[in-house]
Amino acid sequence: MGLEIYNWSELDAAAQASLLERPALGNSANLQEQVADIIAAVRTNGDVAVRTLTRRLDNVEISDLRVGEAEMAAALGELDERDIAAIDLAISNVRRFHNGQLPAAISIETMPGVRCEQVSHPIDAVGLYVPAGTAPLPSTAIMLAVPAAIAGNPVRILCTPPRSDGRADPAVVVAASRAGVSEIYKVGGAQAIAAMAYGTESIPKVEKVFGPGNAWVTCAKSLVSMDAAGAAIDMPAGPSEVLVIADEAASAEFVASDLLSQAEHGVDSQVLLLTTSGQLARQVQLEIEGQLDALSRAAIAREALAHSRAIVVDSVKMAFDISNRYAPEHLILQLVNARNALPSVRNAGSVFLGEWTPESVGDYCSGTNHVLPTYGFASTYSGLGVDQFLRQMTVQELSRDGLASLGNAVIRLAELEGLDAHASAVRRRLDPSS
Repeated sequence: MGLEIYNWSELDAAAQASLLERPALGNSANLQEQVADIIAAVRTNGDVAVRTLTRRLDNVEISDLRVGEAEMAAALGELDERDIAAIDLAISNVRRFHNGQLPAAISIETMPGVRCEQVSHPIDAVGLYVPAGTAPLPSTAIMLAVPAAIAGNPVRILCTPPRSDGRADPAVVVAASRAGVSEIYKVGGAQAIAAMAYGTESIPKVEKVFGPGNAWVTCAKSLVSMDAAGAAIDMPAGPSEVLVIADEAASAEFVASDLLSQAEHGVDSQVLLLTTSGQLARQVQLEIEGQLDALSRAAIAREALAHSRAIVVDSVKMAFDISNRYAPEHLILQLVNARNALPSVRNAGSVFLGEWTPESVGDYCSGTNHVLPTYGFASTYSGLGVDQFLRQMTVQELSRDGLASLGNAVIRLAELEGLDAHASAVRRRLDPSS
C-alpha cells in the first residue's frame, strides 16, 4: 500500500484525530514485565546475566564485553579512507555547533549585598546507547559522544549490540573513539541499559543514560529512571517520524525522497505530508512508488507507509496548526520563503528549511543533533544538547547588610508558612539577643 491521500476539511474531528495517531508501541504491560525481569537479572548477576542475555536474545557468545585496543585498531583498518573522512567531517560540524551551547556562568547582584550565581558542572558519569537493529548507526555514536566530550563528563561509556561475529560494528567503534569515547562495550537491548544504570563487574554505573532504541530499550530507560538507585535518562522516545509541509511550488521528487528517508528507518516509522495542493499530493504518491523500487530497504519503507498519510489542507496556516498539534520529530518546510514561515513553528524536534535542506543532513553532518523527541514529545522536550550532559547549581552569598535588607521579608514569609526555624535562622544573625 502506498501513501494514502486525505482531505482534512472533509473529515470530522474523530477522523482528523485518527489521521494523526502514531503506530501502536505494542503490548506495553507484557513488554514491561519482560524488561523488568531483564533488569532484575542484570542487577543480581552482573556480567554473567549480561552474557547469558546476549547469548539468548542476540545469539552471540561474548567473552570480553569491552572493545579492546586490538579490536579498535582492526575497526579502523576495515573502514575506507572516504568513510573516515565522512566521520571526521560529521564530528567537526557537530562539535562546532555544540560548542556554542556551553552555558555561560551567571552572577547577578539582585540587591546590594545579595549575590546570586549559577554555575554548570558535567554529570559525573554518562552512558551512551547506540542501537544496531536493522542497521548500524555510527552517526548516533557521533551525536552522543561529541556533546559528552564537550561537557567534559569524567566517565563516558558507550554500549552497542554485538554483531554475529561477537565484535562491535567497526564504523560505530571508529566514530565513537574519534568523537571522544574509547570505553565501548558490546552489549545491546534492555540488558545494556540495566548494566549502565546499575553497573556490573565490567561496566561502570552511570548517573544518566542517553540514546535511542527499540521498544525494549525505551521501556528499560523508563524503568531505570523511576528507580532512585537507577539512572536518569535523556528523553522518552518512540519510532522515528517526519512531517513535511509543502505548497504547490514544492518538488514532488524532493518531498517523496524526504518521506522515504524516514520510512526506511523501520516498519513502525511514520511519515506525513501536509500540502495545500491536491495535485502535489498525487505527484508525491506517484514519485514514492517510482523511488521505492530503487531502495534496498523498500520492504521496510512499504510497511511504514501503511500507517502514513498525505493530507490536503485549505491553507498553510492550517498546515502549521496541524503540525504543532502533531509535534513531529522532524519537520521539513518545502515552502516558498520557508525561512519566513519559521515563526509559525511551535512544536518540533528539528526543522529543515527549503528545498535544499533534506532531513538527511541533520541525521549525519550539518551540525545539529539527531537525537530528538518523538511520539509527540516534541511539544514538551527538546532535542539532545550539551546542556543535558551538565547539571546547573545555584550559589548565593550575602553580606550582613544584604541579609539585613532581606531579613524582614524572609521572616514574614517564613511566618506565613508556619516555619519558625526558618525565621529564627535570620533573627539570630541580625539580633543575637532574640
